Amino acid sequence: MTHIPHGTAASPPWAVQITPESAGWTYAGLRVVDLPDHPVHFSTGREEMLVLPLSGSCEVTAGGLRLSLSGRTSVFDAVTDFAYLPIDTSAVITGHGRIAFPSARATRHFPVRYGPAEQVPVEVRGAGQASRRVNNFCAPDAFDCDKLVAVEVFTPGGNWSSYPPHKHDTASEHEAVLEEIYYFEGGPGYQRVYGTHDTLAEVSGGDVVLVPHGYHGPSMAAPGYDLYYLNVLAGPAEQRSMAFCDDPRHAWIRSSWADQPVDPRVSRRVADTGPGFPGGTS
Repeated sequence: MTHIPHGTAASPPWAVQITPESAGWTYAGLRVVDLPDHPVHFSTGREEMLVLPLSGSCEVTAGGLRLSLSGRTSVFDAVTDFAYLPIDTSAVITGHGRIAFPSARATRHFPVRYGPAEQVPVEVRGAGQASRRVNNFCAPDAFDCDKLVAVEVFTPGGNWSSYPPHKHDTASEHEAVLEEIYYFEGGPGYQRVYGTHDTLAEVSGGDVVLVPHGYHGPSMAAPGYDLYYLNVLAGPAEQRSMAFCDDPRHAWIRSSWADQPVDPRVSRRVADTGPGFPGGTS
């Protein structure tokens, strides 16, 4: 199943639990928890993970460290701090709010780390009605780990992101092989996946779309409704990359942005967040 509606991937205590096995692939995974009134204990096992507050705040105890994540009111409010958990690590999470755990099957062991919000690179991509804001908290050039890549994207109501449509399913000099998860908040909006299989799904808070291969995009925010998605990507290459290949029918769209202003709803938010960061696809 490519589109996983809200609630259908729940496995207590997780409101969302996507494993490589349940997705039918090898690397990428995601958990989301609405923190209860008691601590959540778990082990990362074969996966490296991030602890990413979507709303609220939490405390992470792992690897002999206790990290306090101040979080944010909502995904539309601000960039958040986060924590990194390596493979074979026991962890305890306490606090209040909704917390995401992007993950990837990994083999190399890194230390438990804290990622401060003020160091998260933030950028604007596109222009006009393709303007969107991207928080590159775990992009390859922003944070070091083994397999995991994760970014989050804010798309104002009426705009398109993940556009032009692109893919990353063929290993080449210009393209990396990546499994990809889209996790949504806000909306409603729509997500398109096509090529080897076809999906056009209405999406909103708690929905997931899996992209094992093929072109994906656009992600469309309905007018009047801002859309957020968390991208989780992982693949077999030794060096992490987000290299992509545009659908050649629509690649020309990128050149059209030079003559269009950036949507001020995006640029206003970037001015109050982290350092700039070039490039990207989402």
